[in-house]
Amino acid sequence: MFIDREHAARELAEALAAYSGKRPLVLGIPRGGVPMARLIADSLGGELDVVLVRKLGAPWSPELAIGAVGESGVLLLDALADSIAADYVAQETARQMAVIRRRRASYTPVRPAIPVAGRLVIVVDDGLATGATMLAALHALRRLRPARLVCAVPVAPPDTLQRVQAVADEVVCLRVSADFSAVGQFYRHFDEVNDEMVLAALASAPPDHPR
Repeated sequence: MFIDREHAARELAEALAAYSGKRPLVLGIPRGGVPMARLIADSLGGELDVVLVRKLGAPWSPELAIGAVGESGVLLLDALADSIAADYVAQETARQMAVIRRRRASYTPVRPAIPVAGRLVIVVDDGLATGATMLAALHALRRLRPARLVCAVPVAPPDTLQRVQAVADEVVCLRVSADFSAVGQFYRHFDEVNDEMVLAALASAPPDHPR
């Protein structure tokens, strides 16, 4: 069990130490992945940005993912979506794309996303459950032609990890557990991360840190 996200991020930074000094682009998935990505970027001497993806919720349970959509419009649907009306999927996709646009305007209002092409890219989240959001992020980023695409997470179930390994060049996962019901069960403290905390993480690079 991790104490909190900071504890998990420091362990991930140690596991990613081979990339220190290679100026990786570390992309946090909002919200929980961004403060973690900040610590990892600082530890490795990399740049920090966000990768904006949103889970598509089922009509009967918004927390149940039927897929995910990325900032570029890349849509990844789970098999569960086959039994759901296409109109609902389209409406849910449009709703989540609106959230993505608002977040980009809020999180990086004075600049566009940092270019990915040719970069060593590390995508960070606080854990994987279904993996829908991470998979959408990886598929979207792959289209932008990074030199290497790495997924870094503290915990995931084995079946989800297999799906992610098929998309990323490398997956760094500290704990793999078949006894998995939610990401939060692996943290002693798993408080909500709000937009103010994301903005603070994005703004907190040291003076000599690349932006």
